[in-house]
Amino acid sequence: MAVRIAIVGLGKIAQDQHVPVITASPAYELVAIASRSAGLPDMPHYHDIDAMLAGDVAIDAVALCQPPQARYDAARAAILAGKHVFLEKPPGATLSEVEALAELARAHGVTLFASWHSRYASGVETAKGWIAERAIRSVTIDWKEDVRVWHPGQKWIWEAGGLGVFDPGINALSIMTHILPRPFFLLDGTLSFPSNCQAAIAADLSFRDEAGVPINAAFDFRQTGPQTWDIRVDTDDGELVLSKGGSVLTIAGVLQDTAPEAEYRGLYDRFATLIADGASDVDVAPLRHVADAYLRGARVMVEPFED
Repeated sequence: MAVRIAIVGLGKIAQDQHVPVITASPAYELVAIASRSAGLPDMPHYHDIDAMLAGDVAIDAVALCQPPQARYDAARAAILAGKHVFLEKPPGATLSEVEALAELARAHGVTLFASWHSRYASGVETAKGWIAERAIRSVTIDWKEDVRVWHPGQKWIWEAGGLGVFDPGINALSIMTHILPRPFFLLDGTLSFPSNCQAAIAADLSFRDEAGVPINAAFDFRQTGPQTWDIRVDTDDGELVLSKGGSVLTIAGVLQDTAPEAEYRGLYDRFATLIADGASDVDVAPLRHVADAYLRGARVMVEPFED
């Protein structure tokens, strides 16, 4: 039987990714939308999740796609109503609330899935396997994009808990925490804050792993023209490059064959498997690195951001 799923928050990511993948998958039936500003033709629509949960549409699971600052209350309501919960990235505004949700899901016997779509990019698993057999010398991350293109008019991203440049930057961190063989931690960094914002617009971070391997990351929301989403891993057997967010893989100068992109299909396949197995998957490692950056990084003020 297909999982009857509802979407909460019908913004750009939900319309571009979640709706097409859910409607194309035999594992799911999209049965309702909860959104203050948008709906779908011939689909039951509610103003918020509380109204939806109190409604007469049968729902097994919800996908929460609203800003992270609103994620906890919505997830808690769904879990208490016995629904399985898919959390868009980042899974919440704080580590503590995500961990509280994980415990609540365990107590109520439902699935909680903290999703990291970039881990499902087509080059990532091959990269992980190749790196596991080599000695790593250094890692460099360049994750730079134009916020006006990817987050037009999204004021929440500049508020406390909105993550700022770490909204895309956490995608790189989700790949790094998946493919590197050892844990890594922040040494120092600089975060650039627009004078009218509560979240960073750029960050330069220096990490090292448990074996002393240096890892340097540059995140920037101000890049115009070509966009950059690259990870370079220098090893004793040549350089591995994951580019275009992990969808293109080059090893020692040779472009590797990769499957067509299907990040969100991978996420929803994983969610269906977790539900069938009565399991959860709540990895907070990428969010922890963002929290460390805001805790440990030096702050500098830069020009105001105007959308």
